[in-house]
Amino acid sequence: MSSIKTLKDLRTWARVTASEARLEDVDYLLAERLNLTPSEFQLKQDMQLTADQIAQAQKDLRKLAKGNSPQYILGYAWFFGYKIMVQRGVLIPRFETEELVNLALSKLQTGDKVLDLGTGSGCITVALANEAQKSGLSELTLFASDVTDSALRTCEENFLTYDLDVTVRKANVLIGLEKFDKIISNPPYIKESETSQMDENVLQNEPKEALFGGKDGLEFYQKFAQQVREHLNSHGEFFLEFGFSEQQQLQELFASKLPDFTIEFHSDLAGKPRMVAGRWNK
Repeated sequence: MSSIKTLKDLRTWARVTASEARLEDVDYLLAERLNLTPSEFQLKQDMQLTADQIAQAQKDLRKLAKGNSPQYILGYAWFFGYKIMVQRGVLIPRFETEELVNLALSKLQTGDKVLDLGTGSGCITVALANEAQKSGLSELTLFASDVTDSALRTCEENFLTYDLDVTVRKANVLIGLEKFDKIISNPPYIKESETSQMDENVLQNEPKEALFGGKDGLEFYQKFAQQVREHLNSHGEFFLEFGFSEQQQLQELFASKLPDFTIEFHSDLAGKPRMVAGRWNK
């Protein structure tokens, strides 16, 4: 420890201690602990560190070297500019899901009753509620559901942090829930065959039930299509994220099961189809 005095020294030490970790994870972890923006982190490599800062960073980096996700080490992740508490057993929020929130926001109306289905950390509800308020949308009735107790505990803590009035329910897909004007979800959609293509860090750390959607990745969507009419108000809408290779299968599924819905597919910023919106024509 005595040889470490600056951020540059610490970064060099990290490359040896956590040699298997991605450099971007090392930098992210160090920057967050030191409360530096990415640009500040690059510019302040000669920054003198205190003994406490060095000790904390070394503790964190040893955890990273063992395969822990940086967000779980920190205890939080960033989503839509909001600090979201996360812990093992809860999916780490993804940047691409912010686009799903934007899609839902574009359709949200004052007075809507909204369900965040499979809420996980509650990041979608936190972003949706706060951004809706900024846009002048009010009187939203918010619900969040999940199948695991760990997710429900975590989302409730995040709702409390942001002073949100959200009704939390334990549910498997939509069974036992009521009717809503809008349903938004980032469900499990990874195919079992895609396991070998995934980051080992994700497989080691994140909950399998929040990642995998059965053999073909469509298990959730098949159940959702069967149940959704009983849980939407007249002209209600849903917004779902899906895997970029699943559009054709979802088109066929919704054409067969939801012929009375207007279905629209949307691409992400990279041009890949990743979101689907449905509106009940009844």
